[in-house]
Amino acid sequence: MKKTFLILSILFSTVLVAQEDWGDVQKNIVTLKEIAPVWPGCETGSATARQNCFNQKLSQHISKNFKYPAEEYKNNVQGKVIVDFVINEKGLVEVNSVSGGTAALQAEAKRNILAIPKMAKPGMMGGKPRAIKYTVPFTFKTGK
Repeated sequence: MKKTFLILSILFSTVLVAQEDWGDVQKNIVTLKEIAPVWPGCETGSATARQNCFNQKLSQHISKNFKYPAEEYKNNVQGKVIVDFVINEKGLVEVNSVSGGTAALQAEAKRNILAIPKMAKPGMMGGKPRAIKYTVPFTFKTGK
């Protein structure tokens, strides 16, 4: 009897955790949640903790690798560049589009995003790898 109770308890708790990570079923409507890719070093914790770690690592990566193009800085060229990209089913970055700013600012923003490391795990939806879309703005301001 104790073994049966223990097995049922484990099964029930596993079902709750699986629903929390993948989605929810309410009134016969299945809602699947996207699970963000896992940045290297963010493998542990809940889905929310991994998402927060991903966001933090992405911000750190962009800040650490940010380089203002020298000629643009010298000429006081400023602007906002938007980079649309996906982290594909293999955990690799693919840039879809770059807009705003000058060509040199766009090239720098694209270089920064393409330098993102391969993810430890790709994004998931319904337990299957899925490309997840991101949009990152870059503000180039000389302060002059």
